[in-house]
Amino acid sequence: MISADSLKLRRQRFAALFDSPVVLWSGRSLSRNFPANTFPFRASSHFLYFAGLPIENAAIRLEAGTLALFMDEASPASALWHGEMPSRAEVAAQIGADAAYPLERLKHFTEETATIAASDPVTRLEQSRLLNRMITPANAPQGMDLALSRAIVALRLIQDEAALNEIRAAIAVTIKAHKAGIAATMQAKTESQIRAAMESVILSHNMTCAYNSIVTVHGEVLHNEHYHHQVRSQDLVLADVGAETSSGWASDLTRTWSASGKCSPTQRAIYEVVLAAHDVAIAQIHPEIEYRDVHLLACCTLAEGLIDLGILKGHPADLVEMDAHTLFFPHGIGHLLGLDVHDMEDLGDLAGYEAGRSRSSRFGLGYLRLDRPLREGMVVTIEPGFYQVPAILNDPERRENYRDVVNWDRLAEFSDVLQP
Repeated sequence: MISADSLKLRRQRFAALFDSPVVLWSGRSLSRNFPANTFPFRASSHFLYFAGLPIENAAIRLEAGTLALFMDEASPASALWHGEMPSRAEVAAQIGADAAYPLERLKHFTEETATIAASDPVTRLEQSRLLNRMITPANAPQGMDLALSRAIVALRLIQDEAALNEIRAAIAVTIKAHKAGIAATMQAKTESQIRAAMESVILSHNMTCAYNSIVTVHGEVLHNEHYHHQVRSQDLVLADVGAETSSGWASDLTRTWSASGKCSPTQRAIYEVVLAAHDVAIAQIHPEIEYRDVHLLACCTLAEGLIDLGILKGHPADLVEMDAHTLFFPHGIGHLLGLDVHDMEDLGDLAGYEAGRSRSSRFGLGYLRLDRPLREGMVVTIEPGFYQVPAILNDPERRENYRDVVNWDRLAEFSDVLQP
């Protein structure tokens, strides 16, 4: 949990960046299929950053470094189902609030206030009603809300020590989960059994998954969320699983391993190429380097490795310039990490892209989620990969465009590498 002192320091730093009052809502849980059966509640990350606790159906008002909490006391009837809940005064003390009021009082504190649109529609309607104006989506803010979003990005881009400690804790548990998944693979009959072994580690540490787990023998499907396939000894298992702390801080880790514990020569060869791209990218990380340059370096390293294996033909830089590497690596090298696994991506590209920059129209490069110089305190992921996606490799136009630089017969010899 983030201490009250750390939360107060965040509010003071924010006050130096934005001098108008702000109201941030935590949001509400959504009904799964009837009112009493809801999806697990996840508070707005912007609310969590300043409040520190996932308080449902609450709001905070920030002004001049102070925080006022607005939440209702739990009803006596709720104790029957949920047990005794902390009082408003107890919650206020825990987060270092300067004042605390019933939620109904919020309507008296909303004049000329900025906000960020909530993700759930019920709360977003409440925002528009109380602020007496239309609230545009978080990824398209306007006016004072746009200025607020920019100020929050400037603050949250650099993680303070409290945040770094939370992220480290999430990563430590995630590493344990991946080791458990590897250990479970030899006896697993299906992907779901490996997933269960990994997620049980996360749950046993009182954490949740930061995103829907990907545990699959079909790694050619980038976001594969099906777990029913049988695990065969010749398969490679791709696991993209990350823990989230109770305070909402995320981790993100992807690993690939052999189901039998021993890779084939072709599997090992591709693994080494991806590992080289991974390692060279991490080695180049330092303040002021352009993240885009880190991405392109990884792409060149991947292309060079595929040339050495006889899959690609030509010079690495030329192949990357013509996007030939995107046949096998069609996404960006990574993204910001923090309270969201893709941190602040609800704000569109405000966080990911330096002011004045926009997404490329090129295939592959257009999926780069971060394009700005790195600064000390930023947390980013490095996630190169090699995928044989049938929809890409079998596309007639791409096969024609790259017929002179791809040895398709040689590629066929690697059919056991993340292939359906």
